[in-house]
Amino acid sequence: MLEYDKKLKPYARQLRGGMTDAELRLWGRLRAKQINGVQFYRQKPLGPYIVDFYAAKARLVIEIDGAQHFEPAHQARDSVRDAWLAQQGLKVLRFDNLQVLQETEAVLKQICYVMKDRMGG
Repeated sequence: MLEYDKKLKPYARQLRGGMTDAELRLWGRLRAKQINGVQFYRQKPLGPYIVDFYAAKARLVIEIDGAQHFEPAHQARDSVRDAWLAQQGLKVLRFDNLQVLQETEAVLKQICYVMKDRMGG
């Protein structure tokens, strides 16, 4: 497991209690090892960041983006964050809220595909 800033733990716990509809929908399909028996964590601190979902076995991060992520300043921050995560050997998948809510099965199919590739299956 990657190290993380211990000060982020209470904030991560708070985020778990205030998940968006899209995050809740995806969490309902990721939790309890429903996909390939892989454990996912939600609102997981990794290094200086908190990621929406993390599967350590697949070294996979899943981010669910709201409208603010399409603003230039936020895209720049996301780019720096994604680069840091990639340097740690993690793959970042990004989906927007509407994708998750309206195309849940397609999102899950993409997650499964990437997981199989990352885990050599």
